[in-house]
Amino acid sequence: MSLIAVQSFAAGNWIGPGADAAPLHNAFSGALIGHAGGAALDVATMRQHAIATGGPALRAMTFHDRARMLKALAQYLNDRKESLYELSYLTGATRADSWIDIDGGIGTMFVFASKGRREMPDAHVYLDGEVEMLSRKGSFVGQHVCTPLQGVALHINAFNFPVWGMLEKLAPTLLAGVPAIVKPATATGYLTEAAFRMIIESGLLPDGAVQLISGGVGPLLDHLGAQDAVSFTGSADTALRLRGNVNLQRNSVRFAAEQDSLNASVLGPDVGIDDPEFDLFIKEVSTEITAKAGQKCTAVRRILVSEVMKLAVIDALEARLAAVTLGDPRRDDVQMGALASAAQKADVLEKCAMFASEARRVIGSDSPPLSGEGLGGGGVFG
Repeated sequence: MSLIAVQSFAAGNWIGPGADAAPLHNAFSGALIGHAGGAALDVATMRQHAIATGGPALRAMTFHDRARMLKALAQYLNDRKESLYELSYLTGATRADSWIDIDGGIGTMFVFASKGRREMPDAHVYLDGEVEMLSRKGSFVGQHVCTPLQGVALHINAFNFPVWGMLEKLAPTLLAGVPAIVKPATATGYLTEAAFRMIIESGLLPDGAVQLISGGVGPLLDHLGAQDAVSFTGSADTALRLRGNVNLQRNSVRFAAEQDSLNASVLGPDVGIDDPEFDLFIKEVSTEITAKAGQKCTAVRRILVSEVMKLAVIDALEARLAAVTLGDPRRDDVQMGALASAAQKADVLEKCAMFASEARRVIGSDSPPLSGEGLGGGGVFG
């Protein structure tokens, strides 16, 4: 295949990667597949384009208008999703992994479209609660109303769900009548760009409603104001660094972060080996370990069991995971693909080394058998 030049979409124009673009690699083979980032984007103009062009066009629509727009867009993407599945293999995802990302993202957009029609008024303003009597004789009353922000929403997304991560934020943002600038993680951003390109090609959104940054955000945070918002998904450390931006604090820019979720699977002390709950526990823990190669944001970090059940759980997990085939995610016999990038593998190995100080490995190896051709040392299997 030819190399992918992952583009940005700024103020109505597609802009290719710059001289300092980052190389992108096939997750399961290590082959170079393209480049992204490095372009000198005029982020101030991007913000102004969203505010002056996209915002007014969206606000001219009612909630129901925007809900119908979302439904049409979700249907458009759904009709063309197969090409996204083919590209998703390069991220190391199996077909089942990609279903969570691609169909899950499109499904989320359908849900918000439905909620917009069923739960929001066919109007430009959303009334929040009843009229409040603030004076004894009714000469002074109050009414809470919700109206669209006059700025832009900056979406900084994670690497693990390049399609769903974009669509789950775009749907409520557009339904609310606010334009968005999407910044996907560079490692898997080529899949985001492919889905985003479909959105633009659909012609269903007004000009300026959505823009895309493939690469770093540059000084964009320094240009945001009180009517803007930042929605971040990623690590707690990165969220803390971004949240500390002086301009964001000075202008009280809304900042929402989904970061480092802490999840565990816990086996109750009253559950025995012969109980159906034990089988369910083993099945779900195995899925958490293998789905998206363990890279789901909701994947469990700890498996908690009573001391008396420890060996039984280890044996059951070892037996179940031994049947899992790793390798080329395009193959029908492969249940677990590769990690998304070399950086992600380095992070996993770092955490494994940390655990080694107080635990021992009971399942897995540094060189697992792989199914597929050309998987040499270039892939990032954990």
